[in-house]
Amino acid sequence: MTEKEKAAKGELYNANYDSALQQERIVAKEICFHYNQAPPKQDQKRRMLIKKLFRKTGERFVIEPPFYCDYGYHIEIGEGFYANHNCVILDGADVIFGENVFIGPNCGFYTAGHPQNPSQRAQGLEYAYPIRVGDDVWIGGNVTVLPGVNIGAGSIIGAGSVVTGDVPPGVIAAGNPCRVLREITE
Repeated sequence: MTEKEKAAKGELYNANYDSALQQERIVAKEICFHYNQAPPKQDQKRRMLIKKLFRKTGERFVIEPPFYCDYGYHIEIGEGFYANHNCVILDGADVIFGENVFIGPNCGFYTAGHPQNPSQRAQGLEYAYPIRVGDDVWIGGNVTVLPGVNIGAGSIIGAGSVVTGDVPPGVIAAGNPCRVLREITE
């Protein structure tokens, strides 16, 4: 079984020393480099680069540079997606955003985690668990979303939060670790 196949199954895999995965990351980083270097007036060029990089996009989206990811082909964004500056998506597994998702600056979505056993970490082993963000979610600035998290539709994640577990739909959640503060009401 290849390292990529192990990753897809949520098993420990070697991302650091596997030449196939290293090459795939180089391709994605090259595209991100060109995206981040494109002048603001070259919006169409930037959009084309994201469409080439991501598995799926809507027609209406904005990703403010700089933007960084590991592979790109695990990322899906819905219609009306907006990510402010310095978005980082470490996509060793799927990262799927619904429609009308707004992401503040300096946010990170990290599917990768590492074993607690130091000898396994020293071998370069890691795991990757998917992240899913529902429709109409607003994520404040400086938020970190960890592996395996699902954020329910219509929820708001407060600035500076570290999201370590699932967030239900229709709530305001914040903190480190992120926790539900209340339901969203009119």
